[in-house]
Amino acid sequence: MKKILLSLLVLSSVVQSSEYDALLDSSTAIVDKINTGILLVGAGMEYSHHGDALSDGTLSTTAHIQEAQVQAYNTALNNFATNYQPYGDVKAVLENKAMEELTLMDEAIDVFTEAVVDMISVVEVAERVEEAQGNPQQEEEVQTFVAETMEVLQIEQETVDTFNQSTTEIETRANNASAYLAVANSEEAVAFLEQGVESANTTAEQTNIFYDANAQWVSMGYNTTRNLTAVYLNGNDNIGLDLYVTETDVLAAGSESEFFQTGPTYLGYSCFMYGTECVEL
Repeated sequence: MKKILLSLLVLSSVVQSSEYDALLDSSTAIVDKINTGILLVGAGMEYSHHGDALSDGTLSTTAHIQEAQVQAYNTALNNFATNYQPYGDVKAVLENKAMEELTLMDEAIDVFTEAVVDMISVVEVAERVEEAQGNPQQEEEVQTFVAETMEVLQIEQETVDTFNQSTTEIETRANNASAYLAVANSEEAVAFLEQGVESANTTAEQTNIFYDANAQWVSMGYNTTRNLTAVYLNGNDNIGLDLYVTETDVLAAGSESEFFQTGPTYLGYSCFMYGTECVEL
């Protein structure tokens, strides 16, 4: 679905550009025909009064404007007048930025998932130790299990480093995407940024939009001025976007996610790995 949305967003920017190009191409084509007609008429006026030249009698057809050219021009004219945005599409640019971040997040999730799978045995160990606690016979069984499978159960530091790095990458990319989408979904924020683009006499596509976690804003920089236009995400402006939540809120949202509820720490080792001993939670 993310790939489909990304394709649609890219398509919207292509359509935006094609509206301008279509009017340019269709109008230029007709102007070329008119120019040819003027040249032919001018030439005819000259040699007809002097009797010193003749055409082959078919040159006028090279100036004829075709019905398809008229239709193309009128359609382009209507599309341009109705749909074209001379300062670009701020909302689409923000959405494209979000989709880029989501793509990078998905890549990091794949890395994270591989690391979790590589360390999956620790879930089994934790479950066995917890279940056996206080029962010497079961504790001995766990000790035997650990001693016999020590090599398989050990965790490599490289895997841990990958796990740690991927969690940081996922958080960063998720925050970036959420910030861009929040601004894109706010009519007030989009209108504010659009005004900045117009004042800078540039287009949204030529700006530099980025989320700054330290400043807690999404800002827009311009290729025509050193000024910045920023939308705060902590409620500290008139737009009112207040997005920051607590660790408790984040973990609560995670507990409701499909990713968590289909994972090994929720389902348990045997249920996750083999589909056995699953308990209705």
